[in-house]
Amino acid sequence: MVVNSAPREPTEEAGEALGRSLGQALGVPVLVAAAEPPLWPVVWVNPAFTEVTGLTTADVAGPAARVVSLTAEDSAGLRQLREAVLAVRPTSALLRLRRAGGDWFWARTVVSPVLGEGGDPTHWVAALVDVTAEADRDAAVAAEVEVVRQESEDLALIGTVSDLVMDLDDPYGLRAIAELLSARVVAWAGFYVDDDGLHAADGVDTTRVPWVQRRQPTGAPGPFVPRRGERSAVPDAVQRLLDGEGEGAAAIDFDVSAAYPPRTASAWLAADLQARVPGGAELEHVAVLALPGRNRVLGLLAAVPRGAGPEQDGAASGRAGVDERTRTILSLTGRRVGLAMENVRLYAREHRVAETLQRAMLPEQAEVDGLDVWSYYAPNVVYAQVGGDWYDVVQIAPDVVGVVIGDVVGHDVEAAAAMGQLRSVVRAYAFEVTEPGPVLERVDTLVGGMRIPRSAGLVLTTLTRSGGADGDCPSWSLAYSRAGHLPALLVRDREVVLLDGGGGPLIGFGHGPRGTARADLLPGDVLVFYTDGLIERRDRALLDGLAALREVAAGATAVDAAGIGEELLARLADSPEDDVAVVVVRIPDLTDTSGHGGNVRSRRWQLPSEPASIGRARHAVLRTCHAWELGDAANAELVVSELVANAVLHGWGRVTLRLHDTGEGLRIEVEDSNPTPPVATEGHPGRIGGFGMRIVERLADWGWRPSGSGKVVWARVRPSGPAGADAPAGATV
Repeated sequence: MVVNSAPREPTEEAGEALGRSLGQALGVPVLVAAAEPPLWPVVWVNPAFTEVTGLTTADVAGPAARVVSLTAEDSAGLRQLREAVLAVRPTSALLRLRRAGGDWFWARTVVSPVLGEGGDPTHWVAALVDVTAEADRDAAVAAEVEVVRQESEDLALIGTVSDLVMDLDDPYGLRAIAELLSARVVAWAGFYVDDDGLHAADGVDTTRVPWVQRRQPTGAPGPFVPRRGERSAVPDAVQRLLDGEGEGAAAIDFDVSAAYPPRTASAWLAADLQARVPGGAELEHVAVLALPGRNRVLGLLAAVPRGAGPEQDGAASGRAGVDERTRTILSLTGRRVGLAMENVRLYAREHRVAETLQRAMLPEQAEVDGLDVWSYYAPNVVYAQVGGDWYDVVQIAPDVVGVVIGDVVGHDVEAAAAMGQLRSVVRAYAFEVTEPGPVLERVDTLVGGMRIPRSAGLVLTTLTRSGGADGDCPSWSLAYSRAGHLPALLVRDREVVLLDGGGGPLIGFGHGPRGTARADLLPGDVLVFYTDGLIERRDRALLDGLAALREVAAGATAVDAAGIGEELLARLADSPEDDVAVVVVRIPDLTDTSGHGGNVRSRRWQLPSEPASIGRARHAVLRTCHAWELGDAANAELVVSELVANAVLHGWGRVTLRLHDTGEGLRIEVEDSNPTPPVATEGHPGRIGGFGMRIVERLADWGWRPSGSGKVVWARVRPSGPAGADAPAGATV
């Protein structure tokens, strides 16, 4: 060490005298060193220093560095003292020193220069104060604070995992949890799900799409099908983990680098981890934990500990190759994910059952001769998608059409079951009696004996056609009866009339005759049937909602039932708070050739999955193209025919048809419940058909996207495309 000033030559006697006076004055361990760089020799220590360290003046005589090596542990405090001496300034630091007996203690060390007559230091004096008790107490407090901090971080992490498992039905829900663990706890984490074979998964597949539709990294094996219930002749720790067997069935320390018997779960997982984890070829120990469900293990959570690899024996750090804290976090995560996976699948199964029930309850509406009919239904229940609203349009006789709309109290399976019973009863009596009032009287009687637990309201209407010979427009008469339901609307020449006659109590509460009201209909008249979900809101009264409906219906500009219905939904059903059911019936005006299409350029139809829907879809497109004054109606008709035919033949569930005027052509969307994407083929060898999507390609730009439980296939018909000379009209796949 070198200092800028040259101190005067000190004497040993002067150092001893200085030390005695200071030591007696302080009564604490004192060390005196001469200011002679670079050795800084120790010239004196007092008895207290000797008592504490076991070193006498003779023992420490010589360079200060030797004394430091004997008594002090190298630390930031020691470096602080060295810097202060070089800068010739007093300082203090906390040092860890060795006692005479070999144990260590903490000392607050104060170092000060002794200046001579010229202002230069002649000696350095170091005084020690034993603060071991205080330091231990501070260390204990710091350790407690660290434990609390770490526990708080762990709780926050588990809380975040709990938040993520709430959205585990997201396609990338598992990936989000794995990325969180990789960022906060381990070097890498990944999930494996055991459904139709063990495979890596980014999310929970509630539809259980076959694994072959998932992407695998290069070199990763296909799925592994665990041998559940079979006893393997060779050790297979991963299989035992999947079976939930043996001691420590929740987690294992898995040696990826070991050689495992072929065709075992352990061999498969080792190969997949080596292909999937970055640097997997050098990987050794991985923690593998079960994802427990209620009755079986649903999958695995694999985690690479931080620092794991060839240089670290994972078994040395814990049973699962990780420390206790990390193992606890992974275990809690695995339990939450396993339970959430099972719940997501249970909810999805309930959803499918409820949706199937709801679709079975909705009418398979037939094409009604002589009337333009459009219907719409949307439940407002997120999970079950079951409500008590319903409608029915039925051809009672060649010249008689029945329209029913009703609402059962509630939004559960019981409400849907009650709705299904009522729908069947009303439909059966309507075919037998026809007159609305007497029909509802019979329904009252039967419902009283059936003990249906939910009250319900409905409107039953019959439309009877007469005339129409010699090219004249047929005339229609209306008869209706209401059972505690909102009145339908009759729209004529932009005037709205409430059909509020024929009123009576809710179904099951009528104990006498029910009335039937009547009205004559003219060409161009529009009937609007609806449930209260269309107009009822928390922030407005029901009468105000009814007034808004009348205003929108009076101002509707579309000339077809679908257009009018879409205008009503666009203006009134943007944020419904209840189920919504709407039926629009328009009496065609054969003399109206204006072709005015209105300002809402969207249409939708819900069609049953049956061949007759193909023809209905073609007619709907032709009517829409005429109403919107769009060209290429023949091309659009052919495209929609192919798309709906595909949905009927290869899909399942109800088919939804949507039409949109994009300004650049007609966009057709067809939705069904089969998630498998469409494929353009060169035909089926040895069979007729298979050219459907090739026909669509010639006439339109097309694509597809997944929907909630299936897919939507869309096509935008080119405004000036060819008429499909190479594709025979009406060809189907």
